[in-house]
Amino acid sequence: MTRVKKGVHSLKRRRSILKQAKGFRFGRSKKERQAKDALLHAGNYSFAHRKDKKSHNRKLWNIKINAMARTTGISYSKLIGALKKKNILLDRKILADLAQNSPSVFERIVKEVKI
Repeated sequence: MTRVKKGVHSLKRRRSILKQAKGFRFGRSKKERQAKDALLHAGNYSFAHRKDKKSHNRKLWNIKINAMARTTGISYSKLIGALKKKNILLDRKILADLAQNSPSVFERIVKEVKI
């Protein structure tokens, strides 16, 4: 059996890890072991915070909808409940966008719901 030397593969792995860790501070960008650990943690945080971002955005949408709804004389919960009863299929993302960028359309939706 022929002898296999692993220098090429080790170097490739090391370069790959250090390239991914570029921009990290101190030994994390220069030392292979620290870079690998830092990348593992970064990956975990990245995964968890992608989930957090979704709930954070939904909370922001709720705040925007509530703020605009209160100016038209209805609370957030009553508005959402009335939309469901009237079978108006607008999600919170769309409602928040309407509240922020085109308040006149949002007010027409609220008037439609109040009737």
